[in-house]
Amino acid sequence: MPTSNINLIGNGTSIQGDIVCEGDIRIDGQVTGLVSTKAKIVVGPEGEITGDLICQSADILGKVTGIIKCEELLFLKGNALIKGDIYTAHFEMEPTVKFNGRCYMDPADLPPAISTNNTESKNGRTVLQEESI
Repeated sequence: MPTSNINLIGNGTSIQGDIVCEGDIRIDGQVTGLVSTKAKIVVGPEGEITGDLICQSADILGKVTGIIKCEELLFLKGNALIKGDIYTAHFEMEPTVKFNGRCYMDPADLPPAISTNNTESKNGRTVLQEESI
C-alpha cells in the first residue's frame, strides 16, 4: 500500500537524478531524470520534467519531455506541454493542452517494435529500448 507521505519539489529547485518514492509527489521545480512512485504525481504549472514518469495516477499542468506510464488516470490540465509517448489505462485532456506523442491505452495496441520489458539506462534514467527488425 502506498504511504501517506507527500513529497514536494518546490519552484526554484532543480534536481538532476532519479526520484523514487512510495507516496504522492508534487513537482513545481525542474527534474532531469526518472520520477517513479506507487502513488500520484502532480506536476504544477511551473513544473518541468525531462525524463520518464512512472506512477499510479497523475495530474500534469506543466511540461514533461519523456515517456509517461500511468496505471490508472492520467489527467492533462491547463497549459500542460507533453513531448513523449503515454501508456495509461484512462486519459483526460483539456483543450488547452499541447501533446506531441503517441498514446497507448491497451497493451495489445503496442507496436511490435516496442517491448515494455526491455529497458536500458541512459544518463541515470531508465528508458524503453526499441528493437531492430
